[in-house]
Amino acid sequence: MKHVFMTSVAALTLSSGMALADYSLTILHTNDFHARFEPISKYDSGCSSEDNAEGKCFGGSARLVTAVTEARARSNNSILVDGGDQFQGTLFYTYYKGKLAAEMMNKLGYDGMTVGNHEFDDGPEVLRGFMDAVNFPVVMSNADVSGEELLAGKLQKSAILERGGEKIGLIGLTPEDTDELASPGDNVTFSDPVAAVQGEVDALTAQGVNKIIVLSHSGYSVDKRVAAETTGVDVIVGGHSNTLLSNSLENAEGPYPTMVGSTAIVSAYAYGKFLGELNVTFDDAGVVTAAVGEPLIMDGAVTEDGATVARIAEAAQPLEEIRNKVVAETATEIVGVREECRAMECAMGNLIADAMLARVKSQGIEIAIQNGGGIRASIDAGPVTMGEVLTVLPFQNTLSTFRVTGATVVEALENGVSQIEEGAGRFPQVAGMTFTIDPAAEAGSRISNVMVGGAAIDLAKMYGVVSNNYVRNGGDGYKMFRAAENAYDYGPDLADVTAEFIAQNAPYTPYKDGRISIK
Repeated sequence: MKHVFMTSVAALTLSSGMALADYSLTILHTNDFHARFEPISKYDSGCSSEDNAEGKCFGGSARLVTAVTEARARSNNSILVDGGDQFQGTLFYTYYKGKLAAEMMNKLGYDGMTVGNHEFDDGPEVLRGFMDAVNFPVVMSNADVSGEELLAGKLQKSAILERGGEKIGLIGLTPEDTDELASPGDNVTFSDPVAAVQGEVDALTAQGVNKIIVLSHSGYSVDKRVAAETTGVDVIVGGHSNTLLSNSLENAEGPYPTMVGSTAIVSAYAYGKFLGELNVTFDDAGVVTAAVGEPLIMDGAVTEDGATVARIAEAAQPLEEIRNKVVAETATEIVGVREECRAMECAMGNLIADAMLARVKSQGIEIAIQNGGGIRASIDAGPVTMGEVLTVLPFQNTLSTFRVTGATVVEALENGVSQIEEGAGRFPQVAGMTFTIDPAAEAGSRISNVMVGGAAIDLAKMYGVVSNNYVRNGGDGYKMFRAAENAYDYGPDLADVTAEFIAQNAPYTPYKDGRISIK
């Protein structure tokens, strides 16, 4: 009996030893923040101080400071990471570029981030300045930066953190088509995400790292592919597609986390509206045995950190004069949500395309094309400020006019709807023309019934087109416009053109007229 008892005690000791070997980690995460340092409205655009005081606003850096502090207090081991696209989106970025983002991310104590496509909007120089200013690694695995002196030796493919005596590997991932989406320059080349991630997993594993997190600014569908086609990835923190994953919210695109094999995928929408909180348990071999959590909504119930409110107010002072100028009035809300503007005719797309065409019609321009991804917010009813217009159109794009054949116009439309199932930003909002989409058809043969000015498009005829300089120079896959004739890319700012058009038609009434049909 004594011998049996001793065996049982040994077994208990062994099993409790195994339990002690489990390692828990809280992964706090954000993505696609887009310079929303101040609170946002339910439309993801600016929110007045009055509405904020009444608890009607969301997000803002001051709420995140409080929420991150509270979340860290709940956890024995935690990290705070970002899935990319801190840059671009409000006047704060227009004025400060990456400086304020770096300051706020350092204040929040981030442990790592990946490079989003918008981190390249102002070229490698601004990204390098941001990287020099932050106190954490910025990583990107699927690009060769060796030929870009500003990034070579600085922008690493992966990094290793230590928490609670354990090593954690962070691997960065950015869209493979970033050269089409932003301005990385000619010296940076991008590559397939699966091969890049696997290469870094293997390198980290060889260094004894068995807990690996991919910070992926590549979209939910790519994240699922990376999870399925690689080995050794434990968690993917997503970005780029602004995907909300949740177990309780009705508009979520999937569960939080979404499990693909043993890999947990998380994403927390965008604009600081949520703070992701994933609690992961690893066994001694680094295998995930549990992954549970939920994005925390940054609503009025989250107290704003006073010092951060004061700092953001100070940073906002130079912007106030530009922002508060009332430029027009709208009768009802102008809807500019990505769910519409990247998939179908949307009221904001009609407004912007109409404004572009109206400005240059006298120059013999017949067609306007605006990429849906360039439309970043809605505008609520009532007075419209320049700040609101700049939140919708923050990229400082200029009007571009050019001439291409009808065949090239159709090719452009096919490009625009080629990634409709992914909610890609290349979706075309138009004026001066109508067309039909068949989303079930193969990409490249989805467009039909193209009419220009009420007549069927002539594939051989030259048409005058207006777009923005980003699209005209091949952004969002519109490479067919690079060889256009009579191209002029230095027209007025698109935000100014749109603001003036609303003012000329005040009070502006948003509308849809069936210019884009879906089979």
